[in-house]
Amino acid sequence: YKIWFGIIAFGFVLFLLSSNSGREITWNSAEQLIIEVTAPLQKLINQSINSTRGFWYNYFDLINVRQDNKHLHSEIDALKMENTRYRDLLATHKRMQELLKFTNSIKPPVIAAQVIGLDPTGWFKSIIIDKGKNAGISLNMPVVNADGVVGKIVSTSPNYAKVLLVIDQNSSVDCLVQRTRDRGMVKGLSSVISKMDYVVKRSDVVADDIIITSGLGGIFPKGLPVGKVLNVKDVQGKLFKDIKIIPAVDFSKLEEVLVILKEDTSLNYHLEKE
Repeated sequence: YKIWFGIIAFGFVLFLLSSNSGREITWNSAEQLIIEVTAPLQKLINQSINSTRGFWYNYFDLINVRQDNKHLHSEIDALKMENTRYRDLLATHKRMQELLKFTNSIKPPVIAAQVIGLDPTGWFKSIIIDKGKNAGISLNMPVVNADGVVGKIVSTSPNYAKVLLVIDQNSSVDCLVQRTRDRGMVKGLSSVISKMDYVVKRSDVVADDIIITSGLGGIFPKGLPVGKVLNVKDVQGKLFKDIKIIPAVDFSKLEEVLVILKEDTSLNYHLEKE
């Protein structure tokens, strides 16, 4: 009601003021009285209108800000994705450089392959690589990476091959303790722990000793890293030491491998350390 009254009063004032056109430019006593009475209400109405106008302006500004924020968030997400891809490319480049350096230190011909999957049956710790018979790969060829022994080829198709990992319980590799030259068989226990069997108790094997391939067994060249001794125990009543080792290869991060195309175990492999 106040608003309607104000509008009517405002209109009445305009009528009175307009009726004064052509006469004195100044207000007469009656006009002054009307202005004094109605002006506060007009002021209130104008403030309400300005407040409403300001609200809508702020509302539309807020919508624009939200749209701008949404656009900026999209750009940030795109930049984050691009940064992730860039970091992945750098990591891949670094791994390939290490693999190339490792390749140059091996005498037999090798072929690089990408790990594209795991054994679908889940019965074995094995991987699938993207190279097969057409690339010259055949059964029992050794598979390595820049860190050491990965496994051996156990199945092939024209374009793919299956690799049984050395951490599988069905895998066994004839090895040497690099420092003491004691021999034993390394067998898989889990993804992070293997064991070395048939090392006699009188041997001087200790934690942190490096385990390498012996070159015997007809598969792996001599001198390839297999792992590092985690702990050594002498179990009463047993002829051999209980030795646990940490695999040289981090199998949780396996992406690229090398397949050694020759099975000549008389070839000696020498690590080039800087």
